[in-house]
Amino acid sequence: MSSVLSRATVTAVGLTCKAALNTAFCSVAVNGLDNLKTALASPTRNNGQGVVTVSNHISTLDDPVTWGVLPASYYLSSRTTRWALGASDIMFTNPVFATFFRLGQTLETFRGKGVHQPAVDIAIQKLNQGDWVHLYGEGKVTQPEHYPRDKNGVASLRRFKWGVGRIIMETSTPPVVIPIWLTGFDKLMPEGRPFPYKYLPRPGAQLSVTFGSPIPSEEIQRALGEFGSSHRTPPDPPTPIHAQKPIGWIKDRLDKDVHPASIRDEELVKIRAAVTAIVQQAVESLGRSVCGDSLKR
Repeated sequence: MSSVLSRATVTAVGLTCKAALNTAFCSVAVNGLDNLKTALASPTRNNGQGVVTVSNHISTLDDPVTWGVLPASYYLSSRTTRWALGASDIMFTNPVFATFFRLGQTLETFRGKGVHQPAVDIAIQKLNQGDWVHLYGEGKVTQPEHYPRDKNGVASLRRFKWGVGRIIMETSTPPVVIPIWLTGFDKLMPEGRPFPYKYLPRPGAQLSVTFGSPIPSEEIQRALGEFGSSHRTPPDPPTPIHAQKPIGWIKDRLDKDVHPASIRDEELVKIRAAVTAIVQQAVESLGRSVCGDSLKR
């Protein structure tokens, strides 16, 4: 029964978002959608290769309105609709909201509880089943007037949460990872307007959704490079700290390179951070191709 209710919820929300994107209130440009379509149609999903999409986050409308750009038939199957992580203090504040978002394929996530929490574990399980998981790497809704820039004037996003790295590196098979760049959603219903206008879309918003090419798996796996070289001639160990067995495809790579069966937590954290940084770089690069060095339109 719950699966029927979930499918009905996802379908109703998807069709509502598609209708909203086809109103006079906004226009939407969609680029690279075939990159996602190809990944979702791949037979490798039946062998446990999941699909991860990662995007910038600029408004409370990003999810689910973004998915209004998908073909309507996609809403009819959980295999072609995303699972997302949603903040408990925003989306699960009462029984009605909690039920709605759970039926809408949203995993309750608790701020401050780190990368080892049930929502992250479930996201990994979903990917091991070949499902699609979408992540907002910044871990919060951000609507900056300007992104911070380096001395060369190149903007960057807020540092992505390392849960991104854990989800990607602990799957049984490296997932297909697709960056997405969103623009204009923060203009459709901007924050800070008085009641009742804050609940009404503002006409004339120009939106865009750009799906990048999948990040080559070699790029993700190069996060192991420095770690591998540093362990061929290990230094004397420091004061003993907790060690754990890595899991997922990273374990296979470490075993193949003749690494120790257990590695220190601090070393896994470094790998996780490196994987996350590679994904963030891909999202930012896509953003610069759309918006230039400012990452803003």
